[in-house]
Amino acid sequence: MPLDISQLVLDMQAAATSVLKADVTTFRGFSDRQLKAIAQQAELVRLGITTGQITDETREFFLDGLEDMALSFARTLRGLLIATVEKVWNALVGVLWKAISTATGLILPIPTLGADR
Repeated sequence: MPLDISQLVLDMQAAATSVLKADVTTFRGFSDRQLKAIAQQAELVRLGITTGQITDETREFFLDGLEDMALSFARTLRGLLIATVEKVWNALVGVLWKAISTATGLILPIPTLGADR
């Protein structure tokens, strides 16, 4: 039985969209909280420098802390993005393997990305 290409495309789009919508909510919540915390920390550093509580000797320490916060945020975001790419790939392959299995009558084991790599 031939594959319905149009339906297959729609099914893959739906699978990818489902994963992305769920993960975008996760990204948005995470990034909003983290960026607010980094901005608040920047304001504390500004205030400390302005009032003299952060001295010339300690300024680099506090600025390094802000750099570390930004780097940690970027690395965590990168990890979330990689996990999302894996989920999208798994969803697409699942749709494709199911379609081929249905069309051929074969039971194809569905590969997954990330679980064993």
